[in-house]
Amino acid sequence: MLAHSSEIVGEPSCDYLSEVLQDLRPSGASYGHCRLTRPWGVEFPHDRTARFHFVIHGDCWLRTAEVGPVQLHTGDVAFLPRGVAHVLSDMPQGRTKPLAEFPSEKIGQKTYRLSAGGGGSQTLMSCCSVNFDEPTIHPLLELMPPVLLVQGGTAGDTMLPTLLDAMADEVMEQRVGAATVLARLADVVITRLVRSWAENFHVGTTGWLAAIRDPKIGSALAAIHRRPGNAWSIEGLAKIAGMSRSMFCDRFAAIVGMPPAGYLARWRMHLASSWLGHERVTVAEAAQRLGYQSEAAFSRAFKRLMGVSPSSIRRSGLAGDLRNTALC
Repeated sequence: MLAHSSEIVGEPSCDYLSEVLQDLRPSGASYGHCRLTRPWGVEFPHDRTARFHFVIHGDCWLRTAEVGPVQLHTGDVAFLPRGVAHVLSDMPQGRTKPLAEFPSEKIGQKTYRLSAGGGGSQTLMSCCSVNFDEPTIHPLLELMPPVLLVQGGTAGDTMLPTLLDAMADEVMEQRVGAATVLARLADVVITRLVRSWAENFHVGTTGWLAAIRDPKIGSALAAIHRRPGNAWSIEGLAKIAGMSRSMFCDRFAAIVGMPPAGYLARWRMHLASSWLGHERVTVAEAAQRLGYQSEAAFSRAFKRLMGVSPSSIRRSGLAGDLRNTALC
């Protein structure tokens, strides 16, 4: 459940992973500089944002319902890709308060300063929460552990400490354009964290991550993600993979766990549920984006795979409840 940088081993991934990473587009980020003195404890609620905490100075303890307590030291990063509820505190166990109950000072657009605690020894942290442009949940994020602990700020990435230090400086100095710089830095930091995990974390021979690493099947997966509305045929995907139709179907199903047509349909519905529930696009527009010849054909396919009509998703905004359904 908890991945450490010292446990991340493996072979470099192929270029198809980079193509699929383009689907991860951080947006709506907020940043905080936290100056906390013992005793202190902060409860972070579950939400749909990804969060990371960078310890600039001192130490603290992190715990979730599944993991912890785990101690973080200067230079460590804790990345929570799916925004699970968690606690940061000065002790492994201790009194805590919800984040909303701590007074914070706004020091810029989407940046704040938080100072709290009992006046004892000090811990400085840079914290960031970020949403992702649709699709809201990416297969990579679903595969990642609820907490990724990067000790020493490297994760095999020598640039990461520099990027994190730059984020801390921007939060503290609040120079003109700080919000723009922070947004770019958060994009790079999160993408590099996800990429380092995906490239180096040891996986078996089946599953989504194994598929995207496969030189042949990965090319077809990347094509599906890059152009989901294309009029894909099994023959066309097999040609991209450089395989015969039958060999491609057999290998795809063996690694991914479903046939290519099934994966394509589920990925399309996954995207559609996000567009309908969060962007509130019309059913007709979703159908057109995904290459369906008619709204009726799209609606039938959506209901068959998702169990509800696309119009009901658009009305109620239930995409968050259904976002795992399409790819399971």
